Amino acid sequence: MNKNVLDKPIAASLIAVLIVYSVVCFSLETLPNLPSAVIDLLRYSELFIVAVFTLEYLYRIYAAEKRLSFVFSFYGLVDLLAILPFYLATAIDLSSLRLVRIFRLLLILKLARYNAAIQRFVKAVYLVKEELVIFVMASLVMLFLAAIGFYHFEHEAQPEVFRTIFDCLWWAVASFTTVGYGDVYPITVGGRLFTFVVLMLGLGLVAVPTGILASALSAIRRKQESDKKLDETQA
Repeated sequence: MNKNVLDKPIAASLIAVLIVYSVVCFSLETLPNLPSAVIDLLRYSELFIVAVFTLEYLYRIYAAEKRLSFVFSFYGLVDLLAILPFYLATAIDLSSLRLVRIFRLLLILKLARYNAAIQRFVKAVYLVKEELVIFVMASLVMLFLAAIGFYHFEHEAQPEVFRTIFDCLWWAVASFTTVGYGDVYPITVGGRLFTFVVLMLGLGLVAVPTGILASALSAIRRKQESDKKLDETQA
């Protein structure tokens, strides 16, 4: 018995289409005043989707060489959490736990298993995970320092807006991400100059991880092409 049948192109494509259909159904459920026929269609679609992905999950456990490792792997947990809300809803009332139903959107993450480009991206993130962790920690430190600096420049001028450093953190996040909602802005000369520096650093915050991931993606792509040529030569 072929234990990789779900990873064949036809099966993978069908599952990918079903995942997209599931996300569309989830979105349609949020529309108000749906006709009863549409509501019934969405309900039966959910039953069918859950049944298919339950069978897929059980089959992957059966087909896995190390079953326990698969259960606690990234894809194993995604597969489980994607179908778990349906079974929980049959046992308890989830009307007050809407967040649990959001787990259904984890089906989108299942697409990573069937898309080579997404798989390369996941591998790239894993390859540079240490650099990304260091970058995230450095970014958090910079955010906090930016909040302290802005509190120093603007607290006396706008005490009702920048009451604490934690209030300044909102401005720091909006500035570092170059979003700039405009609800909080400097009015002092020092604050404006400091904001300019922070905005420049914010541009760097976007460029650094992009460069790291781009380099990792290029390295993985070159390795895959090299392995493919080697396989063709040996064949």
